[in-house]
Amino acid sequence: MRKTLSREEIRASLTGPVASLRTVFLADGAIDESGVRACVDFAIAAGSRTVLLTFGDSLYSVLTDAEVAEVTKTVAAQAAGRAVVVAADRQWWTGKAVEFARYAREVGADVVMVLPPDWGASCTVQSLVGHYAAVAREAPVMVVTGVFRPRGMGFGLEVLARLRDDAPGIAAVKDDYCGEFGRRMCLLVHDRCAVIAGGQKQNHLDLLSYGCDGYLSTFITFRPEVAHAYWSAVTTNDLAGARSVIRDFDMPFFDFIVGLPGGFDAGIHGCYEICGIAGRWRRKPYHSLTDGEMERLKEFLDKSP
Repeated sequence: MRKTLSREEIRASLTGPVASLRTVFLADGAIDESGVRACVDFAIAAGSRTVLLTFGDSLYSVLTDAEVAEVTKTVAAQAAGRAVVVAADRQWWTGKAVEFARYAREVGADVVMVLPPDWGASCTVQSLVGHYAAVAREAPVMVVTGVFRPRGMGFGLEVLARLRDDAPGIAAVKDDYCGEFGRRMCLLVHDRCAVIAGGQKQNHLDLLSYGCDGYLSTFITFRPEVAHAYWSAVTTNDLAGARSVIRDFDMPFFDFIVGLPGGFDAGIHGCYEICGIAGRWRRKPYHSLTDGEMERLKEFLDKSP
């Protein structure tokens, strides 16, 4: 078990482009363990100081609880202290979430991204605060703001304010809510917690002046020079340059891949195969790109600046 990182160490690890890891598969649907390890190695070599698992990108929607545990163990072992590891839970009840946080720390993860269940608006502010605080007694916690979307801005900000004041183990926030919520969230918590933007660079740029340390980078996982061009512009306060990277790379890329059969995730898995990192395959019933669709993707990448 690794030592518990300080808030300052966690913030430093989440500053800049952060690799959000995708679970990769073989053509028969089995998890490609060597491919997962290759994705970890690529992200670290590309300069990501953190390797991060999420319910969405890591395809927990088609994994069992046991597979989530095994992928977490594999990623932590492969990172081997070379990068901070953020594990992710799977909308478990509080007892199970606490148990998983303990397990994640034991296998080498540093932070746990918590995604609590809230079916039918079943949670209250108090019960959610209690859930996060219980997990945070086992490991530093990253809160995901997307869980607050169905409940509205006021509800989410109240939870975060309570966590800021009453739960010292809350170390980071990943913003998927965006817009006004994201700006208000940064002003509320950034003095205490690291903040990263989910999604694309434009979300990070929107929050930058309000207090946002880093962002989940797609390009750092297969074409890192794009991520570094953007971050270099940010760190030199070249906002025109940062906007240019968004205009010339991010927007055309995402406009293209969201239109592929299977959507953006199928497209990113296809990029991994084209770049020789892992296969294109996703577990059924999710669509994996056909040979013809892969050729279209390759042609697009070859024409990119």
